[in-house]
Amino acid sequence: MLNVLFFGSLVLFFAALCLEFASLSFKKETLGKLAWYGFLGGFAALTMYLVARGVIAQRFPLSNQFEFGAAFAWGIALMLIVLRLRLKAEWLSAVAMPMTFLVLSYAALQPREITELMPALRSAWFVFHIGSAVFSYSSFVLAGCVGVRYLLLSRKGDADELKLHQMDYLSYRLVALGFLLLTVVILTGAIWAEQAWSSFWTWDPKEVWALITWILYAVYLHLRLNRKHSGAKMAWFVIIAVSVVLFTFVGVNTLMPGLHSYG
Repeated sequence: MLNVLFFGSLVLFFAALCLEFASLSFKKETLGKLAWYGFLGGFAALTMYLVARGVIAQRFPLSNQFEFGAAFAWGIALMLIVLRLRLKAEWLSAVAMPMTFLVLSYAALQPREITELMPALRSAWFVFHIGSAVFSYSSFVLAGCVGVRYLLLSRKGDADELKLHQMDYLSYRLVALGFLLLTVVILTGAIWAEQAWSSFWTWDPKEVWALITWILYAVYLHLRLNRKHSGAKMAWFVIIAVSVVLFTFVGVNTLMPGLHSYG
């Protein structure tokens, strides 16, 4: 049953992004609606999967790379749904749907066995630390998606300046949210590390790259707030910054094993 829910969500997300691209290519609104319903179906299936996995494991499903990847894809999907419903940001689907599918596809390549929590993970900080990371990464990814749409729209000679401004501001708000949550990740991680390993900071590769990511987005906010930079330069910034986020998620675990190699 778990496999049906997981791979069912993967298939629905893939069908949704194919329908979304077809809708954009052939200018068919009906295909766009079908894409959205398919995406919602995929989100529902993934939600049921994570809930069922958590019930079976008797813990939050966030303890390893597979579970974090599935939760990461779920976080992107949830935030896309919220943005579409609250801000009518239908234009975001064309870039956010592929990212949801790609992150979940990466998760599908990881071992899916349900295991007990490692002793170091049995802490009250578990949900706060890892849950904040899920939504922090999701915010950064969506900010990058907004940046892509901004650049595509700005290349048009008759681009709507008001819409460009709204995209630019939305990207900034998403980065601000992600930065706040990443700060929570680092602070709770430091407290947790002191309890688990008697040290607030161990220069573990995951810690170092989380700090690099934090500094990178701190530079973005500095340029945005103090230097008043905006527009295409900032769009390129958030797009490039996403590669650092994804390296922190994927590359560090693959290439730089350390204390965080389990997740």
